[in-house]
Amino acid sequence: MTARDAALRALLACRKDGAWSDGALKRLLTDTEPREAALASRLCYGVLQNRLLLDHWLKPFVRGKLQPAVEEILRLAVYQLTFLDKIPPSAAVNEAVGQAKRFANPAAARLVNGVLRSFLRAGTPKLPEDLSLRYSHPEELTSLLQAQYGDRTERLLQSHNEAPATVLQVNTLRTTTARVAQALTDVGAEWQAHPWLPDCLTVRGAGDLERLDVFRDGLCYVQDAAARLAVWAAELQPGQRVLDCCAAPGGKSFAAAIAMQNRGEIISCDIHPHKLRLIERGAERLGIGCITTRLQNAAEPVAEWESAFDTVLCDAPCSGLGVIRKKPDIRYKDLIQTERLPALQAAILENQSRYVRAGGLLIYSTCTILRRENEAVAEAFLRKHSEFVPEAAVYPEGSGLPAAAMTTLLPCDHGTDGFFVAKLRKKG
Repeated sequence: MTARDAALRALLACRKDGAWSDGALKRLLTDTEPREAALASRLCYGVLQNRLLLDHWLKPFVRGKLQPAVEEILRLAVYQLTFLDKIPPSAAVNEAVGQAKRFANPAAARLVNGVLRSFLRAGTPKLPEDLSLRYSHPEELTSLLQAQYGDRTERLLQSHNEAPATVLQVNTLRTTTARVAQALTDVGAEWQAHPWLPDCLTVRGAGDLERLDVFRDGLCYVQDAAARLAVWAAELQPGQRVLDCCAAPGGKSFAAAIAMQNRGEIISCDIHPHKLRLIERGAERLGIGCITTRLQNAAEPVAEWESAFDTVLCDAPCSGLGVIRKKPDIRYKDLIQTERLPALQAAILENQSRYVRAGGLLIYSTCTILRRENEAVAEAFLRKHSEFVPEAAVYPEGSGLPAAAMTTLLPCDHGTDGFFVAKLRKKG
């Protein structure tokens, strides 16, 4: 399968089946040559990152309603014509016409050819002043972010369209950062030591990491630096008992186990059985023996867990607006659906607080950047629970993060995913 066809199929799966782009691409690119896979990902993510802008540019040249396949073919072509200067215009047009023949019909191919030729004759399109169109964020989302971030909004929107590096956490139970770095060098991957997070590397050009020996041998795992900070804030020690109540796919549980030197007990929960299997396979690959999985709804009480844990990690379900760089289609979510999330987050936090022993820690985190899902939830909880107090977390030197009980990271400021961490101590 060619890169362009894979990208088109992924876009159609997102559109028709409600699939997420990363999952759709992973299924489609299983046996694809690395260079073609990289181009397919670039094309698919590029169209999703710029969909509203591409439609704005196409609008003067299109009449009437288009078939879904034709619409996506045109978006793919215009993305190549405007953002990828190494692809000749003739190649982009010819490939689009060929796709229209294969995925639609001859009439559609003639339409695609005509639209793209007209687009090229019109010259380089101008970027609109409107932020929503310029950075392809729906107006409702742009307004929501503007209300919270003001003058920082444009830089935030821009950062959502920047390609993030893959972040690897080194499994220090089995190896060293230097050995992982050498293994990446040996396969031609570009890597850098993370600027402020120990035992962490940023990687580009490695292709599918799961195919590499350094990954399969359990010497590292993928986790953004921001997510790692939720475990960092907990200051875990060997021998402790930890509950990770919304654990899948397991990154925080793995980081906790490494921080605890694989000594103690970690119970990793999820509501979906197949996600528990992901955690189990990950723990086995990394050589971690202190993790036990459990099928459990985080909002439902478990009597035997009352006051039983030194630390509870509560990474609650959220709108996911902090990971738009990696899942660009999240920006097109119906925000009305996310308005119900704070009530669910509050219920989960309330339930999980029961399991913290006197003197223990409750870590509330999300991968969103909306105050209503972050500070507002934590502050409301503290008003109801005088037995918990906010405690300043001290983050790695060089991070630029001040010691604080509640911290929001932004891709435009910290080069990480958007993320929130609150550190709450139960009085002893």
